[in-house]
Amino acid sequence: MNRTLKDATVRRYHYGSHDELRHHLQLFLDAYNHARRLKTLRGLTPYEFICKTWIEQPARFISDPTHYTLGPNI
Repeated sequence: MNRTLKDATVRRYHYGSHDELRHHLQLFLDAYNHARRLKTLRGLTPYEFICKTWIEQPARFISDPTHYTLGPNI
């Protein structure tokens, strides 16, 4: 995952400040977790996989992971 993050951010763009890098990393991680379908997760996005696991095995979680999704106002 570290290589994926580096390839998508610091090796591709120049950032004028740490805040720009942090903002771009957050955008990249949101897109990765909610849009990228992975073979290792049988075609699910990481978020879909977590939600599916929560439905099947809720005892493995402390709280509902769907409560941590970003809304339109964030």
